[in-house]
Amino acid sequence: MPTETPTARRFRDAEEIIEHLRGLGELGSVEANGFSELDHGLQTAAILREVAPGDVELQIAGLIHDLAHPWDGPGQPRHASMGAIAVRGVLGDRVADLILSHVPAKRYLVTIREEYASILSPDSVMTLAAQGGPMNTEEVAAFEESVDLQAMVDLRIADDGAKVPGKIVAPLSTYEDAIRQIASRHTAS
Repeated sequence: MPTETPTARRFRDAEEIIEHLRGLGELGSVEANGFSELDHGLQTAAILREVAPGDVELQIAGLIHDLAHPWDGPGQPRHASMGAIAVRGVLGDRVADLILSHVPAKRYLVTIREEYASILSPDSVMTLAAQGGPMNTEEVAAFEESVDLQAMVDLRIADDGAKVPGKIVAPLSTYEDAIRQIASRHTAS
């Protein structure tokens, strides 16, 4: 997986993360007109609630995986590492590592599943090149060594399916207590 860049901001607590997510509700997504960055995160989390109903950390990672989009530049090559840095101290290593993994998971899936590139949105196709393109053999082997491989793949697939303007899913308030609970486990330790 890529190394984290040291330039990202860091959230201090769960409330700051929640407030940032609310702000993403005002930020248009590149995926479609009338579709916000928050809409995308909520759809991703909703898909993951169906796929992995018992994995709340995965669902929260899906909700916040693109929270650093406003901080990155064209092609979004650093948003995953910036997001991981931003939440690691509040939500812990697993949530941060899942966020960090969603870009290499795209590269991985494009490499191992011939049909996968055809389901990517135009924006995901464009950013793939800036994010390193398909993985080489060594990168695939290293990625497959992760103990959380299935969760990383599930997050990526949910990310790609969460681009439907107007789709009704649970609101942010549904996830706020889970964010607070995860934060309380990691800030208390």
